[in-house]
Amino acid sequence: MAKVAFIGLGVMGYPMAGHLQKNGHDVTVYNRTAAKAKKWAKEYGGKSAATPATAAKGADFVFSCVGNDDDLRSVVNGKNGILAGMSKGATYCDHTTASAIVAREIDAQCKKLGINFLDGPVSGGQAGAENGKLTVMVGGKKKAFTTAKPVIDSYAVAVTLMGPAGSGQITKMVNQVCIAGLLQGLSEGLAFAQKAGLDAKLVVECISKGAAGSWQMANRGNTMADDKFDFGFAVEWMRKDLGIALQEAKSNGALLPVTAIVDQFYAEVIAMGGKRWDTSSLIRRLTRD
Repeated sequence: MAKVAFIGLGVMGYPMAGHLQKNGHDVTVYNRTAAKAKKWAKEYGGKSAATPATAAKGADFVFSCVGNDDDLRSVVNGKNGILAGMSKGATYCDHTTASAIVAREIDAQCKKLGINFLDGPVSGGQAGAENGKLTVMVGGKKKAFTTAKPVIDSYAVAVTLMGPAGSGQITKMVNQVCIAGLLQGLSEGLAFAQKAGLDAKLVVECISKGAAGSWQMANRGNTMADDKFDFGFAVEWMRKDLGIALQEAKSNGALLPVTAIVDQFYAEVIAMGGKRWDTSSLIRRLTRD
């Protein structure tokens, strides 16, 4: 079992750190709101620290899961940052969905300090984190990946090395691009079915068994038909992720015309008051009066 630090106890990080502790690792957590870190320590029996550096001190593995590039830099850098507390030879794996730019930036910093770095964004949402069933897409060196994977397995059902630093983040961008397109297609299909007088749930039951079937249809089709969106992956988070993908596309020359359109559709959903609605709420643009 390993000595582990976990930085960031949001809806994903809180249960992920919990799975590490439940799997026998010695976990110390840090959260910007100290009360939440203390609550976690009381619930799971681990420890909390006052700064990222203190949490990372002496750790074999440090994990983080925060909001965006700026949040990540704020917990990594400075005298109280993660890198200030880590030891040479330790491994740092960041689970934030961030840009490939910041992943490569932190990788370069880690190399200078003799620290192993992995970028490992996750897919599976809050339910996946709580159930320990996340998919983790990883960028970094194979040796560091091989060492860290048994620890990451505490909260993951699939952990895959995609390539060098930044590759995990690029893969997560692909994931979000695919989800956005699927959800727009599903929204249009179900709205079309409703306008035609069909039972949308019966349509889902029928076509989900064929070529149109997908995770989104199986898990969101019926709730979309019921106009329920108070759960799942929030629209504001998807807009952040799609923004990262669109920015990366500008630098690598990829064409993402549908993604750009769906991103603007999500902006309309936010204007409707839906920034915390599930991403499947795209259908509300099509069914509103």
